[in-house]
Amino acid sequence: MQVPQRSISLPASARLHPNVLKVEGELNKFKTWDSSFSSSSSIQNGLTRLAELYNCTEELIQSPCTQKALRNQQHKKLVEEALDTSIGLLDACSKARELILMMKEQAQDLQSALRRRVGDSSMDSNVHAYISFRRKSKKNIAKCLRALKKAESNSFKSSSDMLDGNDQHLSMVINVLSDSRALTISIFRSILLFLTMPELKTKAGGWSLIRKLMPVASKGGQEIFNEVGNVDAALFLLHGQILKNNDAKFDVQIAHRRLETLGSCIKGVESRLDCLFRRLIQNRVSLLNVLTP
Repeated sequence: MQVPQRSISLPASARLHPNVLKVEGELNKFKTWDSSFSSSSSIQNGLTRLAELYNCTEELIQSPCTQKALRNQQHKKLVEEALDTSIGLLDACSKARELILMMKEQAQDLQSALRRRVGDSSMDSNVHAYISFRRKSKKNIAKCLRALKKAESNSFKSSSDMLDGNDQHLSMVINVLSDSRALTISIFRSILLFLTMPELKTKAGGWSLIRKLMPVASKGGQEIFNEVGNVDAALFLLHGQILKNNDAKFDVQIAHRRLETLGSCIKGVESRLDCLFRRLIQNRVSLLNVLTP
């Protein structure tokens, strides 16, 4: 499923404005970004593009033409609506950052435990702790997904009907803000799905653990898996070896390597989320300055 795209329908004379052309260029880059692929590389790519889109949007908001239009008293409601939207995006971004940070810390703790490998019982206890965290975080993720769905259903452009049909520049600005919002919600959803895992109840002790990698898409009948699923699968195999009192040295090495890969991926997502958070704050400040020059 690709992110829906809307073209900015403006006369050629209006679209020749440098800021408009830059924004259009960034929006067009998302035509090749597929939100159904919840892999770290896809998410990092989307976050990088989104931060650049907000850079261009910031320039558009700061342009004299936009400032003049937004400072018009009759357009005050549009600015207030955009500010309300910015609060929701900042809140969603904060929650995504918190989840990513907790995942990073849990993965690092488990990686350290596997490196020490004090004893199989102790090691299995650490694996349980990691999975217990994953199970608890699933509830928070589900809550965040519901909030995103609700935000997606709220139309940012509800006040745009009041615009004069000749105010093409302001209509374009509203389109840009609306498209940026839709893309941001879509990428946040991909991050949450990246962290989600299905559960399996085992017969032994009712321990919940994923049995196979988490599919994020399907191409030609073959499943594609993400880095979180790779760790889950490795931990399932490791747990099985420990229960059978088998030598788990090889399985420990696999789990350790996959945790290293996951840690690197999370670090990349985290840094890009931090960058996007700063862009969202700057975007909100610019809109606030319109109301309080």
